[in-house]
Amino acid sequence: MNRILIVEDEETISGLIRSSLRRAGYDCTVASDGVTAADLIAEHDFDLALLDIMLPGLDGYELLEYLRPLGVPVIFITAKGTTRDRVRGLQLGADDYIVKPFEIEELLARVEAVLRRSGRGGQTLTAFDVTLDCVARQVTQNGRPVDLTPREFALLEQLMRNRGAALYRDVLYERVWGGELPDSRTLDLHIQRLRKKLNWSDKIETVYRVGYRLRAERKEEP
Repeated sequence: MNRILIVEDEETISGLIRSSLRRAGYDCTVASDGVTAADLIAEHDFDLALLDIMLPGLDGYELLEYLRPLGVPVIFITAKGTTRDRVRGLQLGADDYIVKPFEIEELLARVEAVLRRSGRGGQTLTAFDVTLDCVARQVTQNGRPVDLTPREFALLEQLMRNRGAALYRDVLYERVWGGELPDSRTLDLHIQRLRKKLNWSDKIETVYRVGYRLRAERKEEP
């Protein structure tokens, strides 16, 4: 499980980011000021840091200097949205730059992309009784192989990587079909086939007027 440091002084925003990333399967630690974040960086290993720039104590630029020698990738999440601010952040060594306000789906996609580029992305995903091997491109259920088409595999991977988060239809079209707009029923048919092949009729949920979501683990389930 990838461990992510979130440094954000606005509690509402940090709470939203933390809950969304945790639903997607990440282990999150939150700091509300730069000094606390620097202490956490010295004491723990992180796979990724999400940094606000304007922080009490040390600012995001200073924290970036702490993280770069450790090889920890950084995404700035900030209200400083001018081209000059973006260029400065990227030139200083940030791996990505997100301007507030942002969509959670975009944040999850950026986190996944940075982890993958840095070689820290999860290569094996697990949900309920299914394991998906991203490198071998294989899916097993209770240890038995499941035969999926490339599109079905890509769709299942997106649902598993973003578990608990509702994925908009156009987001799934972009990630699975590369932006190509298939027939309006194509996504629905692929979802139906996944549900049938995995016997997941109650696990892949339809979100009205949004798209689909892989249900998060419930406490009563083993």
